[in-house]
Amino acid sequence: MRAAVLQLSSQGMSSTKFYKYVRIASKQGVKVLVLGEYILNPFFKELLSLSVSMIKEQAEHQTKILKELSGTYNMTIIAPLVIVKKQKVYKTIAKFAPSSTSYYQQQLLINYAHWNEEKYFSNETKPLHSPLIFKIEGFKFALMSGFELHFDALWADITAKNVDCVIVPSVSTFDSYERWKALILSRAFTHNCYLLRANRIGEYRESDFIWKFYGDSVLASPNGELLEHLGNKEELMIVDMSHTEVIQARRSWGFKDMINKRI
Repeated sequence: MRAAVLQLSSQGMSSTKFYKYVRIASKQGVKVLVLGEYILNPFFKELLSLSVSMIKEQAEHQTKILKELSGTYNMTIIAPLVIVKKQKVYKTIAKFAPSSTSYYQQQLLINYAHWNEEKYFSNETKPLHSPLIFKIEGFKFALMSGFELHFDALWADITAKNVDCVIVPSVSTFDSYERWKALILSRAFTHNCYLLRANRIGEYRESDFIWKFYGDSVLASPNGELLEHLGNKEELMIVDMSHTEVIQARRSWGFKDMINKRI
């Protein structure tokens, strides 16, 4: 399975740069293209000053174009989007496939004093359910947000449903570089699946403070190894993943079998 991460700063949909990278990915045989959080939308802090009508207009425009690109290039595009329904704003991850569109509404949102998405967005607080799981040419993917990567409860279905790769769009910042890498490699290893993380780059200025988004989009192997990673620049990362490698890792370590004996 060939996939790609497009590591960009906030672009909106008017940038010819985005279209160029989609064409390049298509020519390289990419089946799944992943974007980081707040690339097609302004960063969370900037959203706070926008009207709901403007956010809705942006979302409708983005959705139309992403559907067209997916169909034109026969590619599934994973794009975090801020959408509006009945004048309420929701944080989602959209899956644009050539013949269908699906949305995963983020279940767990950051709620810290300096960055409170939970307070702003209208995502419902309710019992957790499975992340969005789908197949492309027999290869099984799951979607969850970067923040959700921290929560064990969301990982039960990843193992139970034999997911080959977890796709994680993120917007990591501050001095979290090493902590994120350790978390990604640990999750990939203990669940014996690939983990493809797409993180944005660029910065947001708030008074005298700068939020720096450092990139480091990565692919971790089912054995918990770092296979590919980007730096902090704009770049397209194309990766190949094998269902066979996932099966071999699960047989080798036997984590799931050990639990199944005790159920």
